[in-house]
Amino acid sequence: MRRLLYLLILYALSCPLTMAQKAGGTKQYQLFGVGFYNLENLFDTVHDVGKRDQEYLPDGANKWGSVKYNHKLHNMSRALADMATDRLPNIGCAAIGVSEVENANALTDLINQPRLKQRNMQFFHIEGRDRRGVDCALIYNPALFHLKQGSLHPYVPELEKDSTYATRGFLVVQGQIAGEDVAIIVCHWPSRRTGSFYRESAGRQVRHIKDSLINDNPELKVFVMGDMNDDPQDRSMARELRARRDISEMRPKDMYNPWWKILDNGDGTLSYQGRWNLFDQIALSPKLLNLDGQKDFSSLKFFKAEIQRLPYLLQSEGPYKGTPKRTHAGGIWLDGFSDHLPVVVYLVKEKPEKPATPETPETPAAPTETTQNP
Repeated sequence: MRRLLYLLILYALSCPLTMAQKAGGTKQYQLFGVGFYNLENLFDTVHDVGKRDQEYLPDGANKWGSVKYNHKLHNMSRALADMATDRLPNIGCAAIGVSEVENANALTDLINQPRLKQRNMQFFHIEGRDRRGVDCALIYNPALFHLKQGSLHPYVPELEKDSTYATRGFLVVQGQIAGEDVAIIVCHWPSRRTGSFYRESAGRQVRHIKDSLINDNPELKVFVMGDMNDDPQDRSMARELRARRDISEMRPKDMYNPWWKILDNGDGTLSYQGRWNLFDQIALSPKLLNLDGQKDFSSLKFFKAEIQRLPYLLQSEGPYKGTPKRTHAGGIWLDGFSDHLPVVVYLVKEKPEKPATPETPETPAAPTETTQNP
C-alpha cells in the first residue's frame, strides 16, 4: 500500500490537474520549489568604494555600460522566473538562493524586471566583505515563503597567515514554507584557486551554523545551498558538511545530498575542459526527509532534485554546444546567462482534508491543482 501511495503521489505531481487516491479518501498534495542559481557577475555600472569592481564599469575591461547591464538583468530575470515552472506553471520557486550579485542596488533592479515583479518577488541581502564585492542573497515569493529573520555569518580564517582574508560569508535566512519553520543557508565557498583547505573550512563552519540552528529548534528544516566550488564527493561536502550520498547512510546530524547521484550519472551544472562538475548543490537536513523507508507527506518533505536545463541557457552551436551560455567568453560579450546552470529541489506536503458538508455529503471532489496557488 505504501508503494502504491508513493507512485500515485509521483503521478499526481507530474500532472497538475490530477488527484492522488488513497484508501479511505482522496488526498491532494502541495508542491513547492526551492532553488539556487549562480548569476555570474551581476554587477551594476557604478563603482562601489573599497571593492574591486573596475572590470564591470563603463570604462572597464568589459565595457559594462547600461545596455549590457539591462540585458543581463533581463536574462537573469527570465531564468529565475522559469525555474521550476515545468512542474509549477506560472508559480515557480518559493525561494531561490543566488550568488555573485554585487549589491542591493543590483538586486532591486533585478526584482523590478517585469517577470519577477509580476510575482511580487522580494529579496533578503546583507552586504558582505568579499574583495570583489560579490555577495549571496535570497530571492523569494512572499506568497509562498514567509520571511522571519536573517543574518550574515562571516567566513572565519582558520590559519594565522589568513587573518585578513575576506571572502563571501554564509547568509542565513529563516522563515516558513507551508506554515513550517525552515532555514536557508546560502553559500559561495572559496574559489578552486585557493586550495581545498579553504572550502573544507567553509564546510566545517556551515555545519556548526546548521547544528546551532537545529539545537535552538529541533523541528527546523534546513537547506544548505550554494556554489560550493566542489563536487558532492569532495571533502568539504562529504566529510566536513557531512552531506551523504544515500539517505540510508545518514546519522542524526548529517545531511542528504541528492546531487551526488546526479553527478554519478554524468550530469552537472558547469563544464570545464569537456568535463561536467556539479558545484551547485542543495543539501537537506533530516527533518526534510522520509527516513527508514517512510512515505509520510503530512509535513513538508523532499520529493525530487533537478538541474534546470532550460534550452536557452545552453550554447546551441559551436565547440561548446550544450554547455552553459556565459555572459562573456574569451573577452567577447555573448549576451548570455551564466557559466552555471540553476538547480531546484521539490518538496511535497499533503493538503489538509476538508470534511464533507451536509449539503453535498456524497459529491466527489473535482480535479484541482496539487500545488499551492500563490
